[in-house]
Amino acid sequence: MRSVLDHLEKLAPAALIVDSIQTVWLPESESYAGSVTQIRDCTQALMEFAKRTGCATFIVGHVTKEGTIAGPRLLEHLVDTVLYFEGEASGDYRIVRAYKNRFGSVDEICVFTMQSDGLHEVGNPSELFLSGRGAHRDRSGSCVVASIVGSRPVLIEVQALVGETNYGTARRLANNIDQARLAMIIAVLERRAGLHLGAHDIYASVAGGLRVNEPAADLGVALAIASSFRNRPLSADAVAFGELGLSGEVRAVNAASRRIAEANKLGYRTLYTPQNCSDIAQAIELALS
Repeated sequence: MRSVLDHLEKLAPAALIVDSIQTVWLPESESYAGSVTQIRDCTQALMEFAKRTGCATFIVGHVTKEGTIAGPRLLEHLVDTVLYFEGEASGDYRIVRAYKNRFGSVDEICVFTMQSDGLHEVGNPSELFLSGRGAHRDRSGSCVVASIVGSRPVLIEVQALVGETNYGTARRLANNIDQARLAMIIAVLERRAGLHLGAHDIYASVAGGLRVNEPAADLGVALAIASSFRNRPLSADAVAFGELGLSGEVRAVNAASRRIAEANKLGYRTLYTPQNCSDIAQAIELALS
């Protein structure tokens, strides 16, 4: 690999892509390709080349079935930035997300869609994540949430399904939502909003594959569950955001004005926010009346 790097230094490329690091090797390292020693030495050589020449170097690593980088986390510790290409295997879009970045924030994402001539950036992710909602926007158990991903406001659809359990213990499953946070929201709904959910299975999901971790989605998740439980749909132009406290209060969140502006831009005019909903019981009454 040293001879290849010497040749590349003469060519002075703007970028170098190594696909994959587990298949390259240095003859002077006495180990097989893909071993810890080879990965360490090859990555170190590539880092020295990148810093010496200013060439942007992308190293592709194998991932496990769980989606993490295969083998020891040595590769992640050596590089400056770790990027993951995420998305549903059957979907036609991918999300690039940074999990480590020595030069800036790790909160930003970039969304791409796969077309016949390759990947294309999606300029407005909100339209993408809501694209499949039109046919069922009048059904119960669906709520649009104004979320902040990095510094970008994005509208997403939270779906919930509530049904009577057929087993002794009710099931609570979350997809792209934190499981512990879902359990907390259900507890608040039972205690503070009077919804008797103990004998019901509850499934909650973010449509489109984008994982949402911020507390601002609490109100949207709660309204989707309440909508499914009472079998009453929310208004088709409704958007919700707000953090739920254990006392049932709806708390303010950051970037409220940008969330509202994104909702208005896409034609959503009915807002359930901390500004007009003091607690979860009031929010449910407003949304499902």
